[in-house]
Amino acid sequence: MTRHFALADLPEVIPVFPLPGALLLPRARLPLNIFEPRYLAMLDDVLRSEHRLIGMVQPYESESLPPKLHAIGCAGRVTSLSETEDGRYLIALTGISRFRIGDELDGFAPYRRVKVEWADFAADLGPAEDGEKFNRKGFLTVLRRYFKTVRLASDWDSLSEAEPELLINSLAMMCPFALEEKQALLEAPRLSDRVETLIALMQFVIASGGDDDTQVQ
Repeated sequence: MTRHFALADLPEVIPVFPLPGALLLPRARLPLNIFEPRYLAMLDDVLRSEHRLIGMVQPYESESLPPKLHAIGCAGRVTSLSETEDGRYLIALTGISRFRIGDELDGFAPYRRVKVEWADFAADLGPAEDGEKFNRKGFLTVLRRYFKTVRLASDWDSLSEAEPELLINSLAMMCPFALEEKQALLEAPRLSDRVETLIALMQFVIASGGDDDTQVQ
């Protein structure tokens, strides 16, 4: 069972895992394969902490080392873990809240640690958004066209029955969008904004594939 956090429970400093294209959103689950020594050390330290939080953040695409980080990421709690015979860890993070990065800390840890601010995203700690005005039929029409364009298969019965937040956040995380597009989905303030962003991204891909006549009203 995922621990419930209040704003006051969240730490001022967290380790971050800069991983291009890996998007985590509140209440969603992200599987990760941990094998680099610095991130194995990070995981060991996280598991000894009270909160067990890791911040997922997108690095900018550049040749600078270490890469500059986007200002907004999402913290997830380690909620499952298994070890492979070759020393890797297969973990799952459950998204808790987005955060805004402040200062990066220097220190002896081999991984990056940052001061974070949570207040702008207090709503992430509440219940799932209900998607009251979500136009599922229109959205699934666009989604079918998009999946056809990018040659993805899906279980349409499950998609038709999934709760709006779970559906939208899962698609935002798994669809093969570019790094900056993933970041736009992360930074969308509310679920309705993320729906609009997701539709716009899918329609752009559809149009690029020669099918631009699908609109959602």
